[in-house]
Amino acid sequence: MCTYAFVHYKLHYACVSCRIGFKRHPRDAGHTCPRCAAPLLCAGHDFAAPRRSDRKAWSVVAVVLGAGLRYEGFEPCGCGRDPKFRPRTRAQVRARRVIAARTGVPLAELLGRADPLEPR
Repeated sequence: MCTYAFVHYKLHYACVSCRIGFKRHPRDAGHTCPRCAAPLLCAGHDFAAPRRSDRKAWSVVAVVLGAGLRYEGFEPCGCGRDPKFRPRTRAQVRARRVIAARTGVPLAELLGRADPLEPR
């Protein structure tokens, strides 16, 4: 049964500069941060915002969302649950940036791999 076919769940949105997350229904015009009026980045259905005081974790979230990735655990229709890998530490991001520079593979693709050296 398709989970997302019958119910329209709210998505997580994040403001990286304020280090804050919200749940909102998606809309075409986008959402703005109530604190700084900057546009919120869509983080997906399964985003868990780190604590506001955890600057290191928010820097990782900024890289992942800046690369255009989202935190999703369900397939787009919601039928299967296949958690996607997202880096959690700055060391994981740094290793993927080095490999992207050496191999020429886009950073967004390497951020989605659990093992960045594994060929697709």
